[in-house]
Amino acid sequence: MTTIDPAAGGAQGLAAALAEFRRAYPAFDATSALDELRAREYARLDALDQVYLDYTGGGLYGESQLRDHMALLGQNVFGNPHSKNPTSMAMTELAERARRCVLEYFNADPDEYAAIFTPNASGALKLVGESFPFEPGGRYLLTFDNHNSVNGIREYAWGRGAEVTYLPLRAPELRVDEQQLMAELDRGAPGRPQLFAYPAQSNFSGAQHPLEWIDAAQRRGWDVLLDAAAFVPTNRLDLARWHPDFVSLSFYKMFGYPTGVGALLARKDALRRLRRPWFAGGTISIASVQGRGWHYLLPHEAGFEDGTINYLGLPAVEIGLRQIESVGIDTIHARVACLTGWLLDTLLALRHRGGGALVRLFGPPERERRGGTIAFNFLDRDGAPHDYRQIEALAAAARISLRTGCFCNPGAGEIAHNVTRDEMAQCFTSAEPVSFDEFFALIQRAGGGKSASTVRISVGLATSFADVFRFAQFARGFLDKSCDEIGGASGAQPAGASRDAA
Repeated sequence: MTTIDPAAGGAQGLAAALAEFRRAYPAFDATSALDELRAREYARLDALDQVYLDYTGGGLYGESQLRDHMALLGQNVFGNPHSKNPTSMAMTELAERARRCVLEYFNADPDEYAAIFTPNASGALKLVGESFPFEPGGRYLLTFDNHNSVNGIREYAWGRGAEVTYLPLRAPELRVDEQQLMAELDRGAPGRPQLFAYPAQSNFSGAQHPLEWIDAAQRRGWDVLLDAAAFVPTNRLDLARWHPDFVSLSFYKMFGYPTGVGALLARKDALRRLRRPWFAGGTISIASVQGRGWHYLLPHEAGFEDGTINYLGLPAVEIGLRQIESVGIDTIHARVACLTGWLLDTLLALRHRGGGALVRLFGPPERERRGGTIAFNFLDRDGAPHDYRQIEALAAAARISLRTGCFCNPGAGEIAHNVTRDEMAQCFTSAEPVSFDEFFALIQRAGGGKSASTVRISVGLATSFADVFRFAQFARGFLDKSCDEIGGASGAQPAGASRDAA
């Protein structure tokens, strides 16, 4: 198998590139606190010679997060919070403190918003989907650019007779036509339940969709579900300025640990419109087995936290949020913007000797209105896309963590790769499920140089310039190579390849 040396250029090349980068992106110097944080909290990256470029898949935890959390657990005794005994009350106090910390971090008025702890962002989205009062005459409007956990809500909408409408994206930037969006919002159903869902930032392309859409939809009578999972790790979401009805997020995407806690931030007025299809331990005041419908759901967050929450993990949420606050989300945002801009500049400038581009970008080519996620394909010297499986295997050999696949965002992928409805229909003609590799082969057979997969890199809290420089050197290794020279992928699936990528 061909190997690509990401260290080509050496320390001298890195130093020269860093000096040029700082001249082009002077705002980077104001983020030096993150270099100190990297050395103090994430030294294991350099010690293990790892380049981590999968922050959209999951954030990284700092060493002090683990120390502080383990110390708290090791020095105390905590019990299930659903009681009044001493260990339970001690845990209840920390759980409620974590809840307050979440609301404070997002500047959410506790009189307006409730913070509901869930297993992850998908769990938050499921709470909305199963409880939203879809009915005939109601509507579910969503963009093509959505994670499958948002797409999945359509099954509840269809099942209850509501209309489901998808808004397409415009290639190549993968943005929504705002005129078309406003036309669909105007085509609402006054007096009927209607829900508009979209991501603040695409987990596929990094495109950021306007938060102004929230108010525009609400003024037209829509409830708004904002998927913020890819947005909040590097951007400020101020719920005193923006007032979506529902916000879904996962804390591990923000700061790596714990991985079993997410949240649904919900306006209390919107919560009252939801109708839970079941109840569970912890969600009711009393219930009886001797009569139909004999149960009382608890108000606000308590009525939606099914069973026992991940109570021992909740103190780690507060610890993680405090770490972000210590360096500042605006500092993180500035660093990510600089590194992303440099990556875009560098990758888009790479050309084969014949003049062809090395990279086909899927998403915005500029820094404005985009996050630190970059989706693309490597093209060989003849313009054919390299096999994504080979790219991932080569990156793994170079100790670079990136992601390939469709990232659980089929709509953005279908538009990016110009996969037609008829081509997709071929995947659903059998009762037997089609694997991702079979789907990939089917789209390749469709011709036209199509490839149904994508390479995705993403930068975040602990990314250094050395990381992105090393990836750029890795990318240069594909210059003037053909697909045959790089080699086809083996039948084995590289470790970590994503069929259900975040």
